[in-house]
Amino acid sequence: MSKNRGSVRLRIAPSPTGYLHLGTVRTALFNYLFARVNNGKFLLRIEDTDLKRSSDTMVDSIIRGLKWVGFEWDEDILFQSDHFDEYREKALELYNKGLAYWCYCTPEEIKERKSTYKKSKRRWMYDRKCYQLSEEDKKRFEEEGRAKALRFFINDGVTEFKDLIHGEIKRENSEIEDFVLLKADGSPTYNLAVVVDDHRMKISHILRGDDHISNTPKQILLYKAFGWDIPRFGHLPLILSKDKTKLSKRKDAVDIFDYKKEGFLPEGMINYLVLLGWSPKNEEEIFSLAELEEKFTLENIHPTPAVFDRDRLLWLNGEWLRRLSLEEVVKRLEIYLKENNFEIENNDYLIKVVKAMGNRVNKLKDFIEIGSYFFTDDFAYDEEGFKKRIYPGVEIRLRELINKFNGLDPFDENNMESALRELSEELKCKAGELIHPVRLGVSGMTFGPGLFELLEVLGKEKVIKRLKRFVDFIEKKKRTTDLHG
Repeated sequence: MSKNRGSVRLRIAPSPTGYLHLGTVRTALFNYLFARVNNGKFLLRIEDTDLKRSSDTMVDSIIRGLKWVGFEWDEDILFQSDHFDEYREKALELYNKGLAYWCYCTPEEIKERKSTYKKSKRRWMYDRKCYQLSEEDKKRFEEEGRAKALRFFINDGVTEFKDLIHGEIKRENSEIEDFVLLKADGSPTYNLAVVVDDHRMKISHILRGDDHISNTPKQILLYKAFGWDIPRFGHLPLILSKDKTKLSKRKDAVDIFDYKKEGFLPEGMINYLVLLGWSPKNEEEIFSLAELEEKFTLENIHPTPAVFDRDRLLWLNGEWLRRLSLEEVVKRLEIYLKENNFEIENNDYLIKVVKAMGNRVNKLKDFIEIGSYFFTDDFAYDEEGFKKRIYPGVEIRLRELINKFNGLDPFDENNMESALRELSEELKCKAGELIHPVRLGVSGMTFGPGLFELLEVLGKEKVIKRLKRFVDFIEKKKRTTDLHG
């Protein structure tokens, strides 16, 4: 592939009618990498021809989502809604060349004819009724003010192209209906707008999902009709759920921001998405975006659908979390906590938390889900843990431990462990009979970092306050239980 900058030009063209789909991000990634590895350009186009369903909010979401995973585009964003006049002009150009015709069929008429085909078990294609209209009928429809769409006339023959991923693809033109260029309301259809825009933007390669394969012959016919150079097409395998059906919002998390909210890292998302359909020539699995810009090749894209595996994504994300420097993890965790209404004043405290949690976390949300006690006193006690670890008289022992902890200076791991084990000997009980209730009392959980490391991170004031609260809770629960038998 040529290394002359600008000769390779690719684009991603999301529609702002909904969230930024994982599949769109994966498609953007493959376009981005192919552009970068070939010293080309990566462009962004917003396909907002559906004015009723498009919104500025969705546009903003798309832009923020693409930037979050690390993409930068090389030219100004193109908005299709700015070019309606040009689409109409180009469609009429085809009409004036005798390559398109007006269709006056109403939706009801087409529905009725479709029904007839269905009853006779024939495949419906537009039957060219309006192509065969007499001049008198056309004049009558015009005088009636009947709404009309502009259809492209498909000539006999075969349309074929060499797909960059699937190889040779051939379509008999007789299988392609005379598709609409301009809708009855004057707005352009997808196939027209895409071809006009890709030509305007000098797109050299188009990488998109397999679901667009049926559109490609139509678009090639339009390129030929306009006399324009045809870009190279490559169709990416779809992403499937574990049940081998297409990813859908109904049963899958498919919005990229769902993963951001869960505390996944952009590095982890990019690393995982590239492996959905692409693989290196060796056993490597961990790649940064910069590394992929050097290693990516179209030849290593698999033509078969990829299955989304959340467990593998979680593992990869954990690997990235551990690859980041301690300072970087703390920085991102602080931002994430603020986004989730946790205020942390002291960065030194976050450093201790990150160190204590260690390899127990695979995403930023884990710090909250299994370590919320580091950031709030408002937590409940694990019910099963309470039943298992709390025994008659434990509140008395905990009060004695509180007294010992009160006198410790410094309040560090070694001193706390010595104090607890010393008390267990005095009480002639196992150390675990104190350790497990203490953990439950200060965290509400039965698992986590080493107890004494956890206590040192929380600090003396917080530990004693929480243990006193836990003792009060045990005594209150005991009174309630005694009262009710």
